[in-house]
Amino acid sequence: MAYGQTGSGKSYTMLGRHSDDGPVLPLDPQSDLGIIPRVAEELFRLISENTSRSPKVEVSIVEVYNNDIFDLLAKDSIAAVSGVKREVMTAKDGRTEVALLASEAVGSASKRMELVNGGLQLRAKHPTLVHVDSSRSHLIITVTRTTASCSDSTADQACSATLPREQTEAGRAGRSRRASQGALAPQLVPGNPAGHAEQVQARLQLVDLAGSECIGVSGVTGFALRETACINHSLAGLADVLGALSEHRSHVPYRNSRLTHLLQDCLGGDAKLLVILCISPSQRHLAQTLQGLGFGIRARQVQRGPARKKPLSSQAEGKRRPD
Repeated sequence: MAYGQTGSGKSYTMLGRHSDDGPVLPLDPQSDLGIIPRVAEELFRLISENTSRSPKVEVSIVEVYNNDIFDLLAKDSIAAVSGVKREVMTAKDGRTEVALLASEAVGSASKRMELVNGGLQLRAKHPTLVHVDSSRSHLIITVTRTTASCSDSTADQACSATLPREQTEAGRAGRSRRASQGALAPQLVPGNPAGHAEQVQARLQLVDLAGSECIGVSGVTGFALRETACINHSLAGLADVLGALSEHRSHVPYRNSRLTHLLQDCLGGDAKLLVILCISPSQRHLAQTLQGLGFGIRARQVQRGPARKKPLSSQAEGKRRPD
């Protein structure tokens, strides 16, 4: 997750050098690559090194714009890709998902980046006095990997070949718990035939947040002013959630914004969370820089427990309630 004020380099950090001309992201490995394309390369490099297992990789892309969620891979009635408004759903087991979210299976890093390129073309943007190409929405790219768990001896040997040495020496129980490479705790997928290894599903969410803005400095008016208000409100809600988690409060205000509700599993579960703070070295942005560092302090104080496998209830899968 990249956090910072407008124009501080969040999108450059996450996406790399890009423009509105041609492909949004260059696929040339020699170009300036951000975290998102590098993650794609590394994921499929690891998959190619372990031919004994064939994981399924799926990608979904959403943006949170004016406190609404839009699916950037959804197709309209004429099969053209367009941002479609979606709702966050809550399963009985407490997991949060986006209803009717479109996802596409990918078999290579280049295919995944093609989807990202298409999604970014639909992302809301508006120029401000601070940044001529300011993103007006939070972008969330979710990579889901489904693979056989390390429950039997054959799968266990395969996992041993791909996991780091310190993990393979930690014991079979610990190794099984950490077998999934995703950011969220692995989920056991039910319904496999008897005698077959269970499948483990893990998710990695890559988040390019919209920039926090001082309205007086950005010079926005009219509809752009409403966009800025929604951005600042959702970022304040994110800071409130991290503050509540760091202080171990009994109530965590996930539902105060769609952004925090959508990211609830990543923020409050046993997932790994990495926050990259992007700040400006300019003296005129000192107040925003201090605010960003304060956000980082809150995020740093959030404590995580060990990742656990969580069985997915088939009944819960079919019965979700909209919020």
